[in-house]
Amino acid sequence: MSRVSVKICGLGTEATLDAALDAGADLVGFVHFARSPRHLALDDAGRLARRARGRAARVVLLVDPDDALLAAAVERVDPDLIQLHGRESPERVAAIRRATGRPVMKALGIATADDLFGLPAYAAVADRLLLDAKPPPGATLPGGNGVSFDWGLLAQASLPAGTMLSGGLDARNVAEALARTGLTAVDVSSGVEVRPGEKDVGRIAAFVAAARGRG
Repeated sequence: MSRVSVKICGLGTEATLDAALDAGADLVGFVHFARSPRHLALDDAGRLARRARGRAARVVLLVDPDDALLAAAVERVDPDLIQLHGRESPERVAAIRRATGRPVMKALGIATADDLFGLPAYAAVADRLLLDAKPPPGATLPGGNGVSFDWGLLAQASLPAGTMLSGGLDARNVAEALARTGLTAVDVSSGVEVRPGEKDVGRIAAFVAAARGRG
């Protein structure tokens, strides 16, 4: 059985970052999106990214960034991976990857089987895909809404290696999600929070343990 890769996203303090690192998270994510309760200024994200250097892959999450923001994020955060969580086209993803020289993970919203048809175009240009639930009606955030999609949609899908599952995951359901989808990589944000934007060190540890069958 493949080892499950775990990403803890939306980290904002040294204590919660350390909890993720101590639990063995493979990727740690820092959100730069002003409307998010998990938003960090680039300098703050950079400070935490430096603390995590060499212990986990550092991910900066951006939403439809322009070239100036991309350049600033690379300079001030020095991420190992750029996560794009907006409406970036495959062409834009490819351009960002070329311009920054950094691996790119593209988040894609899933609600119905029709949403799977666009995956090959993104898989051709992104280093990784992240499958998240589509935001519910009226939501102001593209992700981190604490909702899941029908995991059964992925049962017959041909997904590239390293595809990451997100959306509504927590320590109670992550093992089932992995079993039903056959994926070996998961991302969590709201599922390890006590309230939007406030991570809990105990929930972080419990999630990583459950994802790896130790919960």
